[in-house]
Amino acid sequence: MNYQEAIKFLYELQLFGARFNLDGISRLAAALGNPERDLRFIHVAGTNGKGSTCAFLASIYREAGLRCGLYTSPHLVSFGERIQINGEPISQADTAIGLSLIREIIGPWTDTEKPTFFEAVTALALWYFKKQLVELVIWETGLGGRLDATNIVSPLVSVITPIDFDHQNVLGSTLEQIASEKAGIIKTGIPCVTAPQHDAALEVLTKVAQERQSPLVQFKLQKLPAKIHLGLRGVFQEMNALTAIYTVECLQPTIPVSREVSVKGLENARWPGRFQLVRAGERELILDGAHNPSGARALAVTLRLEYPGQRFPFIFASMRDKEWQEVFAILSPLCSQWHLVKLDSPRALEPETALDWLMTQGSLAQVDSSLTAALAATADEPLTVLCGSLYFVGQALLELGLAPTTLGAEELALNNWTAPPKTTT
Repeated sequence: MNYQEAIKFLYELQLFGARFNLDGISRLAAALGNPERDLRFIHVAGTNGKGSTCAFLASIYREAGLRCGLYTSPHLVSFGERIQINGEPISQADTAIGLSLIREIIGPWTDTEKPTFFEAVTALALWYFKKQLVELVIWETGLGGRLDATNIVSPLVSVITPIDFDHQNVLGSTLEQIASEKAGIIKTGIPCVTAPQHDAALEVLTKVAQERQSPLVQFKLQKLPAKIHLGLRGVFQEMNALTAIYTVECLQPTIPVSREVSVKGLENARWPGRFQLVRAGERELILDGAHNPSGARALAVTLRLEYPGQRFPFIFASMRDKEWQEVFAILSPLCSQWHLVKLDSPRALEPETALDWLMTQGSLAQVDSSLTAALAATADEPLTVLCGSLYFVGQALLELGLAPTTLGAEELALNNWTAPPKTTT
């Protein structure tokens, strides 16, 4: 396959939806020679901050001189963003070679046996990292943890970022249920670093860690030294940076890293789509993937700190299965006017539905026919905030010409799938 054919192959796998057990990925990894057994991992789960924490960790270990792999999801625009080594995305050639191998392996498999999109991409990452002789992999879960395809690895350390409400249709309706799924990455005898948690979530993590004799490293939120200037903007990034620092400290006996190198890694970290300030002509845009209440609260706090007393137009698009009403309620005090756009997704929230709700709250809002129309409607504003979905942020980066991609919207739309209800498998 060439690259375009490889992307098409991934679309075919999306027909198989999502599967929440480890059978498919285990079989596929075995067919590839179990590359995960020859790699070292830091496995990261949580609700918010996973990607940023992974970005900090990858930057630190890159500064330490390691050949460091990074596996995250979703991508914003280009598929290769998901699989990186020292900041360089997997090449189109290696993507095509790896997926051609996977397609050949699964050729005789029945439809029920064939891997899902996420299982195939996870297997591709394992194959690629082993092929490239990666020394350490920063490994982000896709959804949950216990039954996530990434959970076939045995990491050096497990990391759990703040747990909150999201994906309740899959992970459960209470913090305890969600935390139980995230705690699934805690392995027997392997340490686990946890960011500050709600009491209900921490109780679950503590219980699972004790049962598995996993040393649980907890820390209280604290201010970083003023002289450290994080590469990622937003007050919430301090927690993610501290989570990364405690993880590095936990691994000092195995992978020693000096304080100076750690600080340099924090300062050089880059992670687009998270309170990302971009220029478009004479105006500025803040792009933020806030799509759930905890993400919206973090965005609101940062806006108040960095732009005290100001209000801004918001361009918003979301999936309908998110708690969008609460996101609106959190952000509306900072919003001068809502510009509502529909995502190109079967899961998209209808802008008219959002408009009706906002009108009942007394908010000033309008529906725009497209992102282009919303950007034009706010063109005279010095600063506009765009949020609601990482998929929407990717669409904006693509439309503004700020992200390199070969296939454009075709790659972006790979993120577009619907998770089935939770199973008990």
